[in-house]
Formats: sequence, C-alpha cells, structure tokens
Amino acid sequence: MIEIKKLEKLTSNPTLNWGFNGYETDKIFSVSTIKMGSSFEFSLREKKQYYKKVWETNNEDIDHLNDIISQGNSFGAFENNELIGWAICDFRAWNNSLFIESILVHEKFRGQSIGKLLIKNINRKARELQCRLVELETQNTNYPAIQFYQNAGFSITGINTKLYNDSTETALLMSFDVLA
Repeated sequence: MIEIKKLEKLTSNPTLNWGFNGYETDKIFSVSTIKMGSSFEFSLREKKQYYKKVWETNNEDIDHLNDIISQGNSFGAFENNELIGWAICDFRAWNNSLFIESILVHEKFRGQSIGKLLIKNINRKARELQCRLVELETQNTNYPAIQFYQNAGFSITGINTKLYNDSTETALLMSFDVLA
C-alpha cells in the first residue's frame, strides 16, 4: 500500500534506482511569440513531434533539494517504508505561493495515481499555509506532464523563452489558485 508522508530528508540519491528519469513523447506544444510595439502575445498549439529528455540527478541536486525539504512542505510516497516518489515544494513568502520544485515517481509505480496523491497533499499544505496559489514550471516539450497538471486543475499562466539552452524548449509556468 502506498503512503504519502512528509518528506524529512534525502539521505542518498533514490533516483539511481528509479528507472527512466525523464520523459518521452510523440507530441509537444509549439510556442509562438509575437511582439508588436509594447504588446506581446504567445500561443501554444499541439504538434506531432517525437521528443525525449533524460535527467540525471547528482549529489549537488540532492543537496539543493534537501535545502528545500528542510522547510517542511515536501512529501514522499512510500511503499513498505521505501521512498518511491516525491513532491518537493518551496514556500515563497514574497508572493505567498507554494512552488513545486520537483515531482518524480519511480518508473515502476507510474500510472498508479501517485502523482495525484502528491498533488492533493500539496494543495492541502498550500491551504494550511494560506497560500494564494501553487505554481510550477515545466517544458513545452513535456506533453505528458502538461496534460497531468491540467487534469489536476493547473492552468498555463506564462512562459519564459530564455530559460533553457535547448532552443526547442520553452519554460511553461503553470499555477493552481488555492484561495479562489
């Protein structure tokens, strides 16, 4: 049985044993931007295009995630007390939001609603902190994640065309209103 609990600290790098760490898709969102004078518009459209991205989580990443985890707003998914997924969240007082820094589930456990359980706990924590919203950033090429977040109630609220070195990737900012 899967149990969601407050994540205390990563003592090692569990992703080394979590299988494929990234995403693979045959569909992406193509981002178009138009600037006319002081006006700026962007549009997204689905496009059939294969894309694969693999992440490597190193010790420096684990240290960074532990700094965020120490705030006490992150969650782990456990099976038999073994960590099989996480949602690492950064409370940002300056704009009264909870930012999802990382959400990841062991490959063997994907498609079993663990991500939904993690999002439920994040939203509960955001209400407890009286945040106005939960926000995150993902790539326009990460079609499966975008669909997942939209199904969880998130909306695309902005873009950053310069965040990534890869010109194919545009950062999509998404948020969920907590105190609406």
